[in-house]
Amino acid sequence: MTKNIRNKFVVIAAVIPQTAMTQECDKPSLTDSIEYGVEMQATASAGDGHTPLWLNANKYGLSSLERSNSYLRATLHRPTAAGSRWGVGYGIDIAAAYNFTSTVIVQQAYIEGRWLRGVLTIGSKQQPMELKNQELSSGSQTLGINARPVTQVRIALPEYWNIPGTRGWLALKGHIAYGMTTDDNWQKDFTKKQSRYTQNALYHSKAGYLRIGGRSLPVSLEAGLEMAALFGGTTYKMDNGVERIDNQGGLKGMWDALIPGGSEPIEDVYQNVGGDQLGSWVLRLNYDAPAWQAAVYWDHFFEDHSAMFHLDYDGYGTGEEWNVKKDNRYFMYGFKDMLLGAELKLKRTPWLSAIVLEYIYTKYQSGPVYHDHTPSMPDHTGGMDNYYNHHIFTGWQHWGQVMGNPLYLSPIYNTDGRIEVKNNRFTALHAGASGNISGNLHYRLLGSWQKGWGTYRVPYPDPRSSMSLMLEASYRFPQASALGGWSVTAAAGLDSGKLRGTSQGLQMTIRKKWR
Repeated sequence: MTKNIRNKFVVIAAVIPQTAMTQECDKPSLTDSIEYGVEMQATASAGDGHTPLWLNANKYGLSSLERSNSYLRATLHRPTAAGSRWGVGYGIDIAAAYNFTSTVIVQQAYIEGRWLRGVLTIGSKQQPMELKNQELSSGSQTLGINARPVTQVRIALPEYWNIPGTRGWLALKGHIAYGMTTDDNWQKDFTKKQSRYTQNALYHSKAGYLRIGGRSLPVSLEAGLEMAALFGGTTYKMDNGVERIDNQGGLKGMWDALIPGGSEPIEDVYQNVGGDQLGSWVLRLNYDAPAWQAAVYWDHFFEDHSAMFHLDYDGYGTGEEWNVKKDNRYFMYGFKDMLLGAELKLKRTPWLSAIVLEYIYTKYQSGPVYHDHTPSMPDHTGGMDNYYNHHIFTGWQHWGQVMGNPLYLSPIYNTDGRIEVKNNRFTALHAGASGNISGNLHYRLLGSWQKGWGTYRVPYPDPRSSMSLMLEASYRFPQASALGGWSVTAAAGLDSGKLRGTSQGLQMTIRKKWR
């Protein structure tokens, strides 16, 4: 072996193990990129004895209505690695609380895996709203951020995926999930077993969104359908003594939740689909300019097929055929109930970077009359939908907070131990604004006016109004300073009026995050 060849061999022999070690070190580890956090929050209120709306709402249920409340929170989070074909993430988020619905709160506990664009999540994880501003919107009507996460198995395409062959003009995203609620003990404590409650209720949600345009044009349209259901478990009703209802679960119940079908176990001639089924049609039109972005969006909530399709079958026969579908005849419903919003983002004015305006109307609910066809009267009218409530399940709530928009009066406000939404017919105006006073000082301002009529079945004798305001400021200390990674948030809130009472509150939050 010549000297030059021998020298080259020595160099290669030295480089190969170093390269192998480098490649081994480059492989992602399950302990890489872990983010840690601690958080302390305290709230004090005066007035009618509850926390003002916007100091309590849209916090994923980690909040309390009590006059004084606080928590100490610790989080550990590892995101799935971006830019690779697959990744594994997990998180644990626990709070020790004072004057909350429970003392120890497991807010999040999950593991998730990603392959390409698909994500599988197992456990409870806070999921953001779709097609709305997370900071400033009053909230989605179906899949909101107002209640504690439900423990579930969720398969999702969380970001838009361009449909092959459309050159990027069409894109899809969505999810499907099954899970179980975790508020069984709270329901028994809240009702004292004197009014309806449900144990081991199962949960299902699904959503799909289509984006059109936006590739090279400034205009894009997003349209979607969000649906959810509560099913299974056991319901205890106290209308005439204690009545136990074993709801349809298992594979049959899961299928009937996925494609609404089946029936309730206590129904005979007049049968609805099984479980508490609900959803929203959502739409958002975007325009992106060099100095600003604007959008208008629409969220139409429904509790049954009459509100979902604005049609109901009304062609039954007479006599012995009174319950037989005979004619091609339908009843059409109006397009009145909606959340209609507008959002403006300003790219060159940091002190006012986003503005949101929303109008909400929920008084119609397919009309004030409900009549099932009978042998003597074949006409059918399906009204009085009773949003967020259900005659068997405890409605669209978790741990006392509605799982949709918090302007619906959550059951946690009730003082009679009944788990129901007592004000779901209302009109409201909502506004929000946010910006950065400096690079590290951020603020947001929320304001809502609402007028409620109660429900169709139990209306208020006189309409009740309320005004809710909140001003919040957050300061993030520079990373180069001794307090780098720390932030402080202070907020002041106000409620006034007969709907939620009059109260004033202050809230202070201190956070520390590091990796």
